[in-house]
Amino acid sequence: MNLPVVGVIGNAHLIDREYPVHSGGRMVSIAVRDVTGALPLIVPADPDLVSVADLMSVCDGFVFPGGRANVHPEEYGEQPTRAHGVFDRARDRITLPLIRECVAAGQPVLAICRGFQELNTAMGGSLHPEIRELPGRMNHRMPPDGTLDEKFELRHEVTLSEGGVFHRLFGATTVLTNTLHGQGIKEVGERIVIDGRAEDGTEEAIYVEGASGFALGVQWHPEYKAAEDPVSRALFEAFGEAVRNWAAGERPARLRSA
Repeated sequence: MNLPVVGVIGNAHLIDREYPVHSGGRMVSIAVRDVTGALPLIVPADPDLVSVADLMSVCDGFVFPGGRANVHPEEYGEQPTRAHGVFDRARDRITLPLIRECVAAGQPVLAICRGFQELNTAMGGSLHPEIRELPGRMNHRMPPDGTLDEKFELRHEVTLSEGGVFHRLFGATTVLTNTLHGQGIKEVGERIVIDGRAEDGTEEAIYVEGASGFALGVQWHPEYKAAEDPVSRALFEAFGEAVRNWAAGERPARLRSA
């Protein structure tokens, strides 16, 4: 049986500080293969190498995963500061138009961490460079020390809108998630619906209002042990259903708000 293909946006980095590579997190690929039921295809996030049209013709859906680099603030009309961290302008130049085209076409999009921030930015929103510096916010960043299990442990609750997209998906209005991010939503993008927040008010779950296909984003990392965690499993399975429908030529109905 031919599996549907999910493009997993890659991240650029250097090996030994000089050899450039594009890579993707293994946890995301495992989640796509084992829970979504699709073939993960790492995408070199560089518009000099791939085009939006070619990617959409090859893939049945896309995962926009996390990464060390942040969306450049010029993408939402601001100037960079030290707090904004490092950037990957090539990834910005492929992911932001790709998200907009997928949303317009109804092609499935699952946005995770940086991808969550890309989804908001692509729809015209902006980002806080360091949310832990905002009054009343907690530190959402990855703990600097500890085992992988300790870094990805479930650390805070996310409260979901009653009757909303994520409530229906997870079957609960409160879920427990990990947290490994420094930035967060400042101005909400056009048609972006905040469907879940952390205890300190930080936006954690979003979707695109009126999208004709699956267009969801989460600020946490559901790929970690996705097959074991019921919240992560539900998300990747729902994405898988949308991807299979797209591969079969079906075009889904619009997502309904609460």
